[in-house]
Amino acid sequence: MKEVPMALSIAGTDPTGGAGIHADLKTFQECDTYGMAVVTSVVSQNTEGVRDVWHVPVELIKSQLNAVFEDTRPQAVKTGMLATPEIINSVADRIEAEKVPLVVDPVMVATSGDSLMEEETEKLMRTRLLPLATIITPNKDEAEKLIGQSISSLTEAKEAARHLVEELGAGSALVKGGHFSGDATDILYAGNEFYYFSAPRTETNHTHGTGCTLSAAIAAKLARGYNIADAVDESKQFITEAISQPLGIGKGNGPVNHFASRLTRDELFVERRMYHGK
Repeated sequence: MKEVPMALSIAGTDPTGGAGIHADLKTFQECDTYGMAVVTSVVSQNTEGVRDVWHVPVELIKSQLNAVFEDTRPQAVKTGMLATPEIINSVADRIEAEKVPLVVDPVMVATSGDSLMEEETEKLMRTRLLPLATIITPNKDEAEKLIGQSISSLTEAKEAARHLVEELGAGSALVKGGHFSGDATDILYAGNEFYYFSAPRTETNHTHGTGCTLSAAIAAKLARGYNIADAVDESKQFITEAISQPLGIGKGNGPVNHFASRLTRDELFVERRMYHGK
């Protein structure tokens, strides 16, 4: 029997389905990868904001990790919300032991601009988790926190990506350009080489879960054996379609459309059938 590619999300929840492990599992499925999830925090939130959060006890997080790796070992892992030093250490210990490809989505700053991490947790993100990352995927605000410098241009974003790899030890870094003006250009620094991934900007408030979705897509591609540059390239296409075809769900910052790429493929399939008369 052919081996099924599997990816694991280690993150928090979103009961409305737009972000966190809910978005990750949808993305894994759409990227033809079997998805699994370890819950780190249970979050009461919707498209209008976060209402409450409860962090899962560390022993239960460890138990979840044991359950996965002892039976259904993933080919790639992605992390999202890791809210406490104890959670980061427990996850880092396991990743370090398993030596599995790791995508780190550093959930450090809320859409409102508020910090989601205490200083000690931020420090462990830099010193323990980031050096284990195959790739880290910060947005502008998160990259600024990680390198301790402001970023106001794509040139500075390029240097931030280099800093994350050469100074802080990540395997590669994708600094996302959604918070800059003009086209949405993401900059990848990998293997001493820069790659640029651009897409036209879609004016929409339906962007909830973009970071989760992009990083989950990259993890799914890595689980399927893609190299970093190709994984990012296809994942950029995936998130661009997800943003450009919004569902119109929710009263606030609505979720992206996780099955947009499938709809595009289905439409192309129908067009081909019509063209060939079949």
